[in-house]
Amino acid sequence: MRWIEKMRVKIFSDGANLDDFVRLVEKPYIKGFTTNPTLMRKAGIDDYDRFIQEVLTIVGDRPISFEVISDEFDQMGAQARYLQSFAENIYVKIPVMNTRGESSLPLIRDLTDDGVNVNVTAVMLLDQVKRIGEVLAGGGKAIISVFAGRIADTGVDPVPIMREAKRVIEELPNVELLWASPRELLNIFQAEEADCDIITVLPEILDKLELVGRDLHAFSLDTVKMFYHDAVASGLDLSVAEVVSNE
Repeated sequence: MRWIEKMRVKIFSDGANLDDFVRLVEKPYIKGFTTNPTLMRKAGIDDYDRFIQEVLTIVGDRPISFEVISDEFDQMGAQARYLQSFAENIYVKIPVMNTRGESSLPLIRDLTDDGVNVNVTAVMLLDQVKRIGEVLAGGGKAIISVFAGRIADTGVDPVPIMREAKRVIEELPNVELLWASPRELLNIFQAEEADCDIITVLPEILDKLELVGRDLHAFSLDTVKMFYHDAVASGLDLSVAEVVSNE
């Protein structure tokens, strides 16, 4: 997959399954990792500290984002500083607001001032990107995760939004724009087109990378064979003979 080496956008793996971490860390094109509480719940993670330590052992010095799990800003701050204490390559995911809709910007400013690498998550509006950028300006390393996939779920094309989001923060060398919640492999190429710095991708989508550049005629034939073989294997039948005999 030499084509992937020519892409500017960095591909991260998004997940919480340790086997996926082990498998994907061997791929040189995977430049970092992310996770979140929802993915951790699906993976059956019930010991956060142990999970962090195991993941860090696997990923080495590649960037890895872990998320705070409180809804109160003072506790978020304490958790963020604790998470950062594990390793320098950790980015701490801070939601753009809490569940009451209260802005996280004051906390983000404090954490940035304290040297915490923040990954501001659940962002969907350009106004949010602008305000976050203002807070992060002149600070340490940071990521803004715009949930392009969720934007697309509403019927809105996320590419122009992501392109404009990058323009908004282009004068901030310490801040990277991340395309979050991709829904299909095409999103990697769209993230490249939109000049995103990073896209984080679920393993089941990453597994489709081998399809890039595949001959579509051969792919069409394989699809026909799949349908036929599945029809045979399932024992499906149609009463065509009865219809013919009754004509």
